[in-house]
Amino acid sequence: MSSSIHGIGTDIVETSRIADSIERYGDRFLDRVFTAAERAYCDGMKHPARHYAARFAAKEAVAKAFGTGFGADLNWTDVEVIRHPGGQPAIVLHGIGRETAARLGIGRIHVSLSHADHYATATAWAEKGDPPA
Repeated sequence: MSSSIHGIGTDIVETSRIADSIERYGDRFLDRVFTAAERAYCDGMKHPARHYAARFAAKEAVAKAFGTGFGADLNWTDVEVIRHPGGQPAIVLHGIGRETAARLGIGRIHVSLSHADHYATATAWAEKGDPPA
């Protein structure tokens, strides 16, 4: 099957907004939005809120690329941001997210993240086709 773009999404997040949510809601917020592996990665960084914000933006960008938003077809923790050994970010889908991607014919998701002191941004594009082998 040849591939084509299903959708593109982008998001920008104020780092302070994520830091405030972490401070105010703690584990309740973190457990709802991030996987255990994402939490371990971010908590190991010098400025965790920047990394959490980038992952939050990536999840929002994926939901936009799917065209579904979050809800019945996609949960926050269904979208996991990982790092390949070379450092590049990638998306792994779980649960309903994986099922939704299959139903929509999405085979791959590409993502780019960036963050600075005050903002984090992400762009995701969902590619139609067969999942990678």
